[in-house]
Amino acid sequence: MASREEETYCRPQKADESNTTARIDFVTLGMLILDDIDFRPPTEPVRGVLGGAGTYSALGARLFSPPPLSRSVGWVVDKGFDFPGKLSSLIDNWDTGAVVRQDHSRLTTRGWNGYVDPADRRAFKYTTLKKRITSEDLTPSLLFSKSFHLICSPTRCQELITDIMSRRKALVTRKDSYTKPIFVWEPVPDLCTPDELLNCTNTLRLVDICSPNHAELAGFMGDDGLDPETGEVSTLGVERACEQLLASMPLQSYALVVRAGDKGCYIAKNGGRKRRLGDGKTSKSKKTLTHGALRPDTDMEALFAGLLQDENGIVAREEIELDPGLEKWVPAYHRDGRKVIDPTGGGNAFLGGLSVALARGERLENAVAWGSVSASFAIEQVGLPSLAVNEEGVETWNGEEVRQRLQAFQRRL
Repeated sequence: MASREEETYCRPQKADESNTTARIDFVTLGMLILDDIDFRPPTEPVRGVLGGAGTYSALGARLFSPPPLSRSVGWVVDKGFDFPGKLSSLIDNWDTGAVVRQDHSRLTTRGWNGYVDPADRRAFKYTTLKKRITSEDLTPSLLFSKSFHLICSPTRCQELITDIMSRRKALVTRKDSYTKPIFVWEPVPDLCTPDELLNCTNTLRLVDICSPNHAELAGFMGDDGLDPETGEVSTLGVERACEQLLASMPLQSYALVVRAGDKGCYIAKNGGRKRRLGDGKTSKSKKTLTHGALRPDTDMEALFAGLLQDENGIVAREEIELDPGLEKWVPAYHRDGRKVIDPTGGGNAFLGGLSVALARGERLENAVAWGSVSASFAIEQVGLPSLAVNEEGVETWNGEEVRQRLQAFQRRL
């Protein structure tokens, strides 16, 4: 009997990661969802808007990936029998490396978004059964992506990373060709609670980037993330919560990138060790951060001695360089709040831009700038930005070239 689910995707080649799979820079395991959004009056509600974490994070990566690079953006598109044809055309126009699956036996995953309480916090609930994405849904090409965006609970994040790593290793034909991908984790809001804090810290050792928004980060600490006097995002609270999380895993190399609305985002990264690549010179950096258990008077060589000994018990001191870590606020792209029409999907788009930047070798601070620009395009309208090609044959989104917006933002920074 023929299956009722039809699947199409960019045709994968052999599974040897080193030279035979199509280039994939970014894959999200977020879902496509058709959104119904109820705004505060007098703004009219909208129905059946293309959305979901998968859609918006793919958008964030796609903004920096004009064809043929667009095919390096991977995601899974699940369509039910009710999926609108005009939205299919929009997805096709992006020309991504998507796995597109049509299932005539079910509804497309749908959700409701609304804004609640004086702080205008966004509420969300599913209105149909959801079809969750797993590692088994990834083709060999997508499985060997350079970066993955995961939006899930702490324990499911651990499971997904374990599954992805295991499946990649099983498909590699030469062990020396295996490389570890970049994992960017976005915690789901309803499980950012004190009860999940231990699971969160256990997940941090597996990821490269953990990126909650300010409220989600505060939720792990049993707080709301707001300044009690002003009602605005508490920047001090963000910094303190990051300090606590970094302290929980002081010798692990990961970064926290906290999205904080109109305050921009906060980058916090543990310092640690890294190997020099050949000149044998010692680090000249004098900066020492106080993240975690590390203090200005800490004997760093003694701390890492047990970790850096070679097989003869000798520490290769000339190969040690200490990464001082990072603490930095980066402003939001839009300084005029009137340009922000609907923040739905902005955080997901941010992480798509950030992830694909890291996959292409950008430093974390530059990757955050990519993410901020991606988010800026996502929040300028209800739904998705408009894609076109100008007279010079260059892609534009909302009438503007993405690279030009990035360059302008970097000049501001």
